[in-house]
Amino acid sequence: MSGMKGSIRLFRIFGISINIHVTFLLLLVLFLSGGIKWLVLMIGVFFFVTLHELCHSLVAKRFGIQVREITLLPIGGVASMTSMPEKPIHEFFISIAGPLFNIAVVAVLYYPLKSLLGPETLFHRPFSTATWPLTIAYLYWINLILALFNLIPAFPMDGGRVLRALLAQRMSYQKATKIAVNLGHLFALGFAYFGIVGFNVILIIIAIFIYIAASNEELQVDLKETLKKFRVRDILSADFFTLNSDTTLAKVLELIFHSHQEDFPVLEGGEMVGFVTRHEIISGIHSLGMRTLVKDVMSKDFPKVTDADLLIKAQKLMEENGIRALPVMRNGHAVGVVTLED
Repeated sequence: MSGMKGSIRLFRIFGISINIHVTFLLLLVLFLSGGIKWLVLMIGVFFFVTLHELCHSLVAKRFGIQVREITLLPIGGVASMTSMPEKPIHEFFISIAGPLFNIAVVAVLYYPLKSLLGPETLFHRPFSTATWPLTIAYLYWINLILALFNLIPAFPMDGGRVLRALLAQRMSYQKATKIAVNLGHLFALGFAYFGIVGFNVILIIIAIFIYIAASNEELQVDLKETLKKFRVRDILSADFFTLNSDTTLAKVLELIFHSHQEDFPVLEGGEMVGFVTRHEIISGIHSLGMRTLVKDVMSKDFPKVTDADLLIKAQKLMEENGIRALPVMRNGHAVGVVTLED
């Protein structure tokens, strides 16, 4: 398992892990029951959704945003970025890249497929997998469906992010998000209604996903706006513990139980020489044993913040480095620890 809970890593490309969520296996079982043509159709969907998300990710990397992984779900893909674009114009280009790829596929393959399959097969309705030519035509049009669905101007679809990027040129980012989120809720309610009326379970699942994802987006933006108003010292606890590099992990574990602090600056002669996190402590105990010394598992090269830094900077550093805690400095000395939970 890797990345998002319940996901399995398949391969890496351009430094990005491509994962598949276990729920995708339910889709595999469904498609297998339809025969080999349905299986090929599913593999094709998997291929185009992966490329769609890769386009988002590569444009994001072009703007200096790291992308750790792409997770494929039955309802689409999710790219895990270390941070969101700070400039609306960057968000616009990142968001539009995926749908533009699918539209490009439709445009580039239109005449070759029209010539190869014939107009009657290419434009056959309803979509069918009765023959291989019809299956190819079905897969071709899925690209247009992916593009149009993702361009719906509501969160969490790409269209919602494009809309926010455009609105943010004229209003605050927070207000633009609110409008796109409200549209997302409306579309979710619409999908839910038609799903219930038409006894369509997939539409209902999509509705639930859209509503929850849109709400989470609003919460994240509100949180970031709040973090911009406060400094690290505003939440810093006066009581915190430091470690000596020769302390055993057994002693550290005992300290965690008694103090509830899980991440520690490591000092030598009053100078900070390292930082050890909960993850490093647990991994060290499992792989090296309780008698292992802190200096054998601590990080010597680590990001840090000062107590005068804004909380948004601390959160961004933790997101970019994939960590949950940072040492806090003042005049070159450790004065505390700030965590994501804070």
